[in-house]
Amino acid sequence: MASGPDRTVEQMEVDLRELIATVQSPHLGALLERLLGHDGATWMRFRDAPAAKRYHHAYRHGLLDHSLTVAQAVSALSAIFGGVNRDVALTGALLHDIGKLDAYRRVGDAIEMSDAGRLHGEIALGFARVRDAIAEIEGFPAELAQALLHIILSHHGSLEHGSPVVPCTREATLVHMADNLGSKLGSFDRVERALDAGAQWASYDNGIGAVAWFGAEGAEPQGRRLAA
Repeated sequence: MASGPDRTVEQMEVDLRELIATVQSPHLGALLERLLGHDGATWMRFRDAPAAKRYHHAYRHGLLDHSLTVAQAVSALSAIFGGVNRDVALTGALLHDIGKLDAYRRVGDAIEMSDAGRLHGEIALGFARVRDAIAEIEGFPAELAQALLHIILSHHGSLEHGSPVVPCTREATLVHMADNLGSKLGSFDRVERALDAGAQWASYDNGIGAVAWFGAEGAEPQGRRLAA
């Protein structure tokens, strides 16, 4: 399994709590508390889980690292692009990959797909987890639930990439774009770590969809900044 994030898990949790505190909707705040609250049943699993088996953020705390990065990007971009419901987009960004709690499992130092991950896929598992949590919150508006669940279902962006629907709202489009960017840059980090010192080019990588160039300086020093 790849080495860990370039920031401590303690700092990531501080940043996560600060973002959640900015959500104004009481229903979305209650949902985030239920799923990511410090004392909730899900939090420690979310905190420690990987975000993938191989391509990006495939390490302990990877799910937290990736979800937080996507949410921070969505928070910043929602202030730039008009018409975005920041609360919906931010909540969707924080929860878009929560199905990976059930889709992956760590076996020693390895990451494997679970039976549920193979049989249902992380999007369906995430949709079910968020839908079930919403059902436990009294008075949760149906339209708000629909908008949020659409983000979960569409965040891969296309049918061929595993989403059962494509993004049809500003918020879903924003989360998909931020997720795609975070995934690709995470793949650059993974590839860069594996480069020999001084190398400028990597081989074609499926996670990036291209060969990657790291400039005249090769893998130093950025390629070493992520080492745990």
